[in-house]
Amino acid sequence: MKAVGAAAILAPLVRGDGEPTLQEEGPDSPRICLEIGGGSLAAGMPDDAGMRRVKQLGVNHVLMGGPPIPWSESQIRSLMDRLKSGRVTLGNLMISGFTNAIYGRAGRDEEIEKVRASIRAAGRAGLPVVEYNFYAHRLVEGYFAETGRAGAGLTAFDYSRVKDLPPLPNEGAHTLDEMWSNITYFLKAVVPVAEECGVRLALHPNDPPAPSSRGSGQIMASLEGWKRLIEIVPSKSNGITFDCGVTRELGEDPIEVCRYFGSRDRINHMHFRNVRVEVPREKYTEVFLDEGQVDMFGVMKELVRQKYPRLVYPEHPRGLDADHDLPSFKPGYAGGGSYVGFAYNVGYARAMLQAALAS
Repeated sequence: MKAVGAAAILAPLVRGDGEPTLQEEGPDSPRICLEIGGGSLAAGMPDDAGMRRVKQLGVNHVLMGGPPIPWSESQIRSLMDRLKSGRVTLGNLMISGFTNAIYGRAGRDEEIEKVRASIRAAGRAGLPVVEYNFYAHRLVEGYFAETGRAGAGLTAFDYSRVKDLPPLPNEGAHTLDEMWSNITYFLKAVVPVAEECGVRLALHPNDPPAPSSRGSGQIMASLEGWKRLIEIVPSKSNGITFDCGVTRELGEDPIEVCRYFGSRDRINHMHFRNVRVEVPREKYTEVFLDEGQVDMFGVMKELVRQKYPRLVYPEHPRGLDADHDLPSFKPGYAGGGSYVGFAYNVGYARAMLQAALAS
């Protein structure tokens, strides 16, 4: 039956004369990307060698962590031009540096003004998406390495190990109501600017989506929270990073969730990864793209059906020996890998994309 299914998927990829007709990315299709820069998940640096590493995998779009705020137009334009010289397009910058706004502390208005200035700079430079986080605390202490097939590294999370950890002094504890109040204040200040400048904002869901994180509520740790977020300021500029792996971590159906946000044009960025869940929100393992509980082809088909035109990031590469054996290897997270793992992820994602476009 698997052979029959594969034949059905691949049949449209061959013309009647036997010549291949593989379909590639276009203006109305998802675009596979990788991170470039100094981040722990970067596939290369923004230099000639780093851009070659990305291009050799057939990837034409990249994302990065942004510079300190406030950004300037010349700063962003220079970065985009540098990448363009290597024939890669910058499609997403992560913005950070506004913790007072996250916690509702004194000084948040000054930080928000820097964010607003940065969005204006991004818009003038032609950057389409700015991504951000709004964690009270990210419970990464609950991550640990597991061993997968043939000894490959997997990343597991177990809430029971960390659920009683106390708040950190520099963060404090914040109720869910506080966090909703803070994000509402933030969005009402920045979304109109983003809309005016033609920039889409993408908030990544809480990952791990623990019920509580060092005593603080997490606004993006449930599907209800994701839906509530996009209604605070009704705008295409107020969207999410749809992560099909986190969706399954919540116990939700990634295809249905993709359809919900895609039909409202609120998927402004996308993460493509797979998980195996034991207890929703509390116990799961990030696995290879081909072996988890997410219907990865189904998700890609839904993105193609929607004509989703923005980035798809096949992130969190598994820990492979070919990466781990390199003297310079530094894992970005427990059980994680690097460039060789990304090569696998990109190849798998491209196969899903080509098959979805053909079907």
